[in-house]
Amino acid sequence: MSVTKDDVQYIAHLARLQVSDKEAEGLKEDMNKILDYMDDLSEVDTSDVEPLEHVTDLEYRLREDEAKEPVDHEDALKNAPDADTDYFRVPRVID
Repeated sequence: MSVTKDDVQYIAHLARLQVSDKEAEGLKEDMNKILDYMDDLSEVDTSDVEPLEHVTDLEYRLREDEAKEPVDHEDALKNAPDADTDYFRVPRVID
């Protein structure tokens, strides 16, 4: 399967994107590279591979949930770029 410039323009239209002819040409090349790569992957024998729920094994990446003492109010304000006696000061964003 090969993607044409008209295919790119149609997909862009569906996505409500405006794509110039130069951009469409680049996207056409990128999409064709992706499809070629997918063809290469489809040739790999995966008959002995169990389906995965996740690509990586997440149980080893998660740490134990442990309760810790909260940060003291004064210590938290010490690191603030601008603070009042009790509060963080932030720039006004709404007039």
